[in-house]
Amino acid sequence: MAMRWQQWVWAGLAAGAVWSAGGAAVPVEPPAPPREFRAAWIATVRNLHWPSRPGLSSAQQQQELLQLLDAAARLGLNAVILQVRPAGDAFYASDKEPWSYYLTGEMGRPPEPYYDPLEFAIREAHARGLELHAWFNPFRVLVRAPTNPPVSSRHISRVRPEWVRSYGPYLWLDPGEPGVTDYVIETVLDVVRRYDVDGVHFDDYFYPYPEKDSAGRPLPFPDERSWAQRDAADGPDRDTWRRQNVDRFVERLYRAVKEARPTVKVGISPFGIWRPDHPRGVRGLDAYAVLYADARKWLQQGWLDYCAPQLYWPTTAREQPFVPLLEWWEGQNTRHRHLWPGLNTARGSDWGAEEILKQIQSVRRTTGHAAGHIHWHLPGLLRQTNLVQALLRGPYARAALVPEASWLPGRPPDQPRLEVGTESGSRRVHLHWNAGTNATVRFWYLQVLQANGWTSRRLDGNTRSAVWDDARAVALVAVGPDGRTSPAAVWRRPADRTRSPSAGSAGRKEAGR
Repeated sequence: MAMRWQQWVWAGLAAGAVWSAGGAAVPVEPPAPPREFRAAWIATVRNLHWPSRPGLSSAQQQQELLQLLDAAARLGLNAVILQVRPAGDAFYASDKEPWSYYLTGEMGRPPEPYYDPLEFAIREAHARGLELHAWFNPFRVLVRAPTNPPVSSRHISRVRPEWVRSYGPYLWLDPGEPGVTDYVIETVLDVVRRYDVDGVHFDDYFYPYPEKDSAGRPLPFPDERSWAQRDAADGPDRDTWRRQNVDRFVERLYRAVKEARPTVKVGISPFGIWRPDHPRGVRGLDAYAVLYADARKWLQQGWLDYCAPQLYWPTTAREQPFVPLLEWWEGQNTRHRHLWPGLNTARGSDWGAEEILKQIQSVRRTTGHAAGHIHWHLPGLLRQTNLVQALLRGPYARAALVPEASWLPGRPPDQPRLEVGTESGSRRVHLHWNAGTNATVRFWYLQVLQANGWTSRRLDGNTRSAVWDDARAVALVAVGPDGRTSPAAVWRRPADRTRSPSAGSAGRKEAGR
């Protein structure tokens, strides 16, 4: 088989150039890659989503996770948010905290045969063009179960019992205890330093949701010890003090992560209502007063890279209307961080696929070119065949890149070097490429012009080749860890597309223009 190789670093395309495809004019200029964060949560607490039960073999655990990642990639998602510290435990090798009960059925026991679930998840997610965000619960450290399995001697409730409070069916670290913030931040930094995660993620659990007594009255969180130990001179009231504890944690965490690895994104998914009557007419839990979570402040101070308020209500809700709440959050986003709301997609089976599609379009209209959303939750999304098909036909028809975080330090990757081999008498092309000088590549974004238009695919940063049938033009972009992209390396077939290359030219490498 004769093969002609051409090396293209950059091919200039005439503005407005078109390719005739079956009588239809198709632009030769590759379209700009769409930007949208398309993610879903995978919860491990109580074995909600993965693994399906404690004590599965390592092979079974891996197979279940691969099925989820394969499905996420086929659907067109570009990120998954995996819970790695559900309750003072670890889904990764840690010198600080014990292996999770939800993994092996015994707190502190590693998988058998041994593997590191987080390392495995990162590698396999990246291989499928997916970012992996590690999800931590900072202060919840034990979820009591009916069987009350033994607690490891390495668990924080055993190591530092004076930090821990019993409240409802959980054990909690008291955010007011000196040392707790340092401990949790170091736990997160241990992952940031040792694992190639794309982000660290926190949900709405800071101070706990209120528990009630037998008469239905709210029970106070038992932090008398830390409240009594504080420096009371000219200090704030207790509610303000609790908010300050959480604020201090969020600010210090953000700065510490950026010092360790500046391109790792920090995301928080707070309760969807900051305070009742914000915006006007909204009713519901007051996260500011009850959870001591001032998420508006964190957003406006720039202590996060993306905010994912849990807007878990339909567009038709009267007291928690989706669109006005979304617009309110965008109005508070004065530092222009990413606003990627959480969607209650698991309820789509009740609401219908059209409701979730409507919410995605509302987010796109409101947040513009840096749109995004997170599905609660991945298995709940995948079970809805009608919604999956509607997403593939509509919002997810083209592969999207995660929006870049332009406020983070960094530079775009250098332009890749692309070589294209064409077969005699065939439209098949063999693509080989290398990263540019000093380029750190997380993913590649490959676009191919075929008879019916451009198709796109996101590839792992370690990929260096591809074969494509009926390729009439190719554009390749390198994507850095912060989402910045290189200039495109572009190839197109010569003007005489019907003539096969002569035998004398087979194997010859030509410089691009």
